[in-house]
Amino acid sequence: MKPTEKHPELSKFLDDMTEMVFGNLPRSKAIHVDTCVACGGKANAFTDPLSLKEFSISGLCQDCQDKLFEEK
Repeated sequence: MKPTEKHPELSKFLDDMTEMVFGNLPRSKAIHVDTCVACGGKANAFTDPLSLKEFSISGLCQDCQDKLFEEK
């Protein structure tokens, strides 16, 4: 998958931040290889088109999205 297009400086910041916070691949590389930035697992099964779009923005797999956006 291709990450959403962002200004190069913002893209670098997000890559550096996700790598530092989660200790996995940088955001843009993780999205290219269908890997979650948070858990490091495969990100290739999504419940709907909106979740797939969110992956291209954040790099979060479906499970991590569900945990993050869970209503309490």
